[in-house]
Amino acid sequence: MTDFPPPPILAPEDHWALLSDDAPYGDLTTESLGIGGGNGSIRFAARQAMTVAGLEDAAALLSLAGVSVTTHARSGDRLASGATLLEGEGPASALHRGWKVSQTFLEIWSGVATAARALTDAAQAVRADAVVACTRKNVPGTKAMAAAAVRAGGAVMHRLGLSETLLVFPEHRAFLPNSDLASLAQRLKSVAPEKKCIIEVLSVAEGIDAAKAGFDVIQTEKFSPQEVAELAQAISSITPKPVLAAAGGITPENAGNYVQSGADVLVSSWPYTARPADIAVSLGPPPHE
Repeated sequence: MTDFPPPPILAPEDHWALLSDDAPYGDLTTESLGIGGGNGSIRFAARQAMTVAGLEDAAALLSLAGVSVTTHARSGDRLASGATLLEGEGPASALHRGWKVSQTFLEIWSGVATAARALTDAAQAVRADAVVACTRKNVPGTKAMAAAAVRAGGAVMHRLGLSETLLVFPEHRAFLPNSDLASLAQRLKSVAPEKKCIIEVLSVAEGIDAAKAGFDVIQTEKFSPQEVAELAQAISSITPKPVLAAAGGITPENAGNYVQSGADVLVSSWPYTARPADIAVSLGPPPHE
């Protein structure tokens, strides 16, 4: 079977918008120096160990600028410091036009992927089937790349948007003050029977009540590992047993503690706060010249 490289995440018009935002009329400095017509080369290399995300889109940005690109990795790969991500050749005008926007794009999303990988590794070091689910709290307008980056880091998306999942927050229940948990669960299952019903709870007692009411997933909000363990023990005999998701303040430093306490899923937006990955770019005349 042919091993096809993964396609870019963004559409060509999105790449063009990014390129045009940074260099709508080319690189003025390159043009003013009169060096735009000379042939050149570019190389992206990891300055640190990282998990790559956005490489295919970074290559597409360079290609759109007029660079002939060869990739040496793919999104989701773990790379050691010094590893080459991509190389390219083309006119100096094309290299300088595509250089910085593609580098910045690749650094930002590889930073998110590297953080997601650190969180997933910490959870799965305790239990191999532990799942890290990242929230939709990414920068608005970047959802496609945010989702791709967390998947590259071994995590999954918690929910892509409000339209696809049933997740009852206390803020929803504030508008139904007289409804008990059982009636809420029944109402959701009758209106959207193909959906899992999730509820966020603020205490162990509330979590137990929600599990007995028939919610499929109990999401704890800023519970300590000890509170998660107490809830996990209390609902362990309920059939069918709900999934227990721990949310709020999850980091690589405490992920293992939450998994050890009995959480099936760790819900986190922490990877979106990651520092960009550090990628070195070398640009100049072709090596053979």
